[in-house]
Amino acid sequence: MSAWDGPARRSVVRISAPGGGYERSGTGFWGSGFFIAPGWVLTCAHVVGNGGGGVLGGSTAIDITDADERTVQGRVALVLPGPADPDAPPRRWLLPDLALVEVADADGADCLWLSDRSTIVPAPVSLHGWSLETGELALRFGVGIAAGGDGTEGNAMLLRGEIPVAGCSGGPVVDTARGAVIGMSKGRGKDTAGLAVPITALRRIADDAPGRSLLHSVVRAHDRHHLRRYRTVGMRSWTGLQQDHRPHAADSFTPVLRAHLFARLAELPPPGTPAEVMALVDRAKRRVIQGPYQPGVEHDPRSWREGVGLLYDVRGGDDADGRDPGRGPGRDLELEAVLLYTALVVAELGRPGRPGPAADGQLLRDVGTWLENHAEPLTDVIRWEIDDILHGGAPDGPDGPAQFRRPRPDTVDLDKRPSRPVAPAATPARARADVIVEVDDVLYGTRYPWRVKLLLEDDLVTPLKFDEEGVPRSLLREALREPIAEALSLGDVGEHLAALHVVLPRELFDEPLDTWQLTPPGRAASGIDPHTMPLGQRRVVVVRDRRRRDFPAIPEWRRRWKAAAAGPLTAVSLRKEVPEPGHDSPRRETGHATYRRLSFVADTAVPVYCGEAAAGAGAAAMEAALAAGHAVAIWRRCAPDHRDCADFHAQVSRLVSEAGSAEGLPHRIRELRIACGDPDEIDPGARWAQSIALLLDSPDHPPLPDTPLYAPGTWPGVS
Repeated sequence: MSAWDGPARRSVVRISAPGGGYERSGTGFWGSGFFIAPGWVLTCAHVVGNGGGGVLGGSTAIDITDADERTVQGRVALVLPGPADPDAPPRRWLLPDLALVEVADADGADCLWLSDRSTIVPAPVSLHGWSLETGELALRFGVGIAAGGDGTEGNAMLLRGEIPVAGCSGGPVVDTARGAVIGMSKGRGKDTAGLAVPITALRRIADDAPGRSLLHSVVRAHDRHHLRRYRTVGMRSWTGLQQDHRPHAADSFTPVLRAHLFARLAELPPPGTPAEVMALVDRAKRRVIQGPYQPGVEHDPRSWREGVGLLYDVRGGDDADGRDPGRGPGRDLELEAVLLYTALVVAELGRPGRPGPAADGQLLRDVGTWLENHAEPLTDVIRWEIDDILHGGAPDGPDGPAQFRRPRPDTVDLDKRPSRPVAPAATPARARADVIVEVDDVLYGTRYPWRVKLLLEDDLVTPLKFDEEGVPRSLLREALREPIAEALSLGDVGEHLAALHVVLPRELFDEPLDTWQLTPPGRAASGIDPHTMPLGQRRVVVVRDRRRRDFPAIPEWRRRWKAAAAGPLTAVSLRKEVPEPGHDSPRRETGHATYRRLSFVADTAVPVYCGEAAAGAGAAAMEAALAAGHAVAIWRRCAPDHRDCADFHAQVSRLVSEAGSAEGLPHRIRELRIACGDPDEIDPGARWAQSIALLLDSPDHPPLPDTPLYAPGTWPGVS
């Protein structure tokens, strides 16, 4: 028995067919679930799937019975993933295998505490659920170890020890070291292993607009409940037990402080993207660590509370990674990071012009007041910085912030806007990260291996997804759809959208990347929807050369990139004979001649071509241009059966001249893609730009192999 057994028993329910909740014999019993918020039960999709289409669609109520044999009705509000045929559910339900059940007349139910941090494994766990395993329908309890699978790749958590028994599916998996639900039992694995769904799988609910609203409502109700419960029963509440379970210093971020903070954050509008949370987390960590910060493993938080969970254990030392649950890290640093992060959240939500729902000014002031009341234990610099973020502050003195300490005001006036940017992460000048998609040369027959990465500040690269075996070219779009969507959500912050850099073998240069849509299969794109429109109309999409990445940059490439970045740009023909006579010119320039010509044009010259660059004469000319060091090129992905090459070259010459530099080109090309993207009527003035493609290939961002690499957190001159 653990300290969490009693609270778990009060929260775990059995789920039965209509009328089955009153049958102690187990007739109609399907499985287990548990309250995560007043009126909301979490369980596995395969548990409620026993009821078929009526139950899965929410039209047929099911029975929810608690430990005191009280039975109420519940209706399924959501299942993930939804079955292809609700009346014939699959024998094995794919991950995340979760369902939310809305329960009537359950306001008095106690609720379990959902972990606010990404799952840490290995972890000691307890399992709870109902079962008929011994012939009697009763609550079961077991202990074990969550040994692997933290859910970051959508995979199941592995359990070792006392594995789930029949009927426990949908019951909670509690981390007994931290007193938090980190998963729910799914079933048996191989041999002595059990399987659980990580609680982080709840994030998948937010993958569409209705799900985002539902998840926010449930999490808000969860956090409100735990503060109210603590205020009502004190140390007998889940928060009180957490407070009593592990010693906490008086100036640390305690479970009681956390309950108060989360209840306040729950009242605020949710973040628009995971990147909004991660940008502020990164900012807070950099500040308290006071040095370069490398995230290492990327997370996709969907709530402000999850950002707090990513700030635990930030102090260096043997126990800083949280592997030893019996020893706490430097709690003072944790409190600094959490309160600084919260101040940045308040500043971001109060920023004029921020996209998304507006935050109530009084709520922001209330959070600000709470922050200042709990900032006293912090170091002077962090306390003043929080005050500076909330109030606007004064100019830096010659020796930094310590020169302008001010008396702390009684209330926070968030209507007083800063006269200078004091929180760069709260008023971002760019996306948190750009997205790099790398496609390698064919490896296995016709299969292209691929990787998706984030390009963060300071040229730090974080891998996200990969497939080293690869897929055929025809399946690249479908294979990359979800990884690209996830990566973009980790890069977009407010109005600043991540650019997409696609590193390709040269035979794929004509792949219509800018026309790709991230619409899931079976869901039609409707109207002008920013979430489903072609990538090239929504954001910057550029091509980069895969072959160059394997070697140190040649001097010509560095020189030409530096010149193109400074500008002004001019245009030069990729194939000398094409602009006037067209593709049917009887005398074609050889590849060697093209290389000689393009080697001696100005460093600011941009090769331009009105046809394909991945095949035929265009490919030979592109190879010569790349060998001559050109880092910028423009072409058109279309077969040479047109007669408008002279116009295309003239239009592009005007385009590069007006763009001025390499930085100005991508947004102008995006404008052209939008003008050409009208399915009803293409803008006549932009018709020449149909299928336009842009090579924008920096040798320095991210660095190539000739740039020394440093381990995360270690930079020259930084100890």
